[in-house]
Amino acid sequence: MTTTSTLTHFDGQGQAHMVDVAAKPDTRRTAVAQGRIVMNAATLAIILEGTAKKGDVLGIARIAGIMAAKKTSELIPLCHPLALTHVAIEFTSDAPSASIRCLATVETVGPTGVEMEALTSVQVALLTIYDMCKAVDRAMVITDVKLLEKHGGKSGSFVAAG
Repeated sequence: MTTTSTLTHFDGQGQAHMVDVAAKPDTRRTAVAQGRIVMNAATLAIILEGTAKKGDVLGIARIAGIMAAKKTSELIPLCHPLALTHVAIEFTSDAPSASIRCLATVETVGPTGVEMEALTSVQVALLTIYDMCKAVDRAMVITDVKLLEKHGGKSGSFVAAG
């Protein structure tokens, strides 16, 4: 695991603060995150067949993920509010593992990155799937949430190994 030498959300006295990004140039920023929700095979079938009692599970989860990206600064205390230029949520089902993978891509042009927005988007989209299907499967597990890549800004690009 790679870490940086300093934690930017603490000042010289160790107090939490919002990082000052005023002097940073606006650049195109992109982040991609993923996660999975594992469930019973019957639950996956209900989702894919579109027979869930609460409606279109993946359609609603997609909207929830987009909304979450837009609200990230209201949920994570030291995140900057950002004008997002693009949010895309993709779902891929895998029958052998009875799971659904969520991939979120978030973009902006600004002085700070969108990693937290992408990660928040994935989590809320997967939580929405859980919420809509919990009546038939309370044993679902959200797993493997991680940042896959980020581009832009002073630190350049990051691409997760594997």
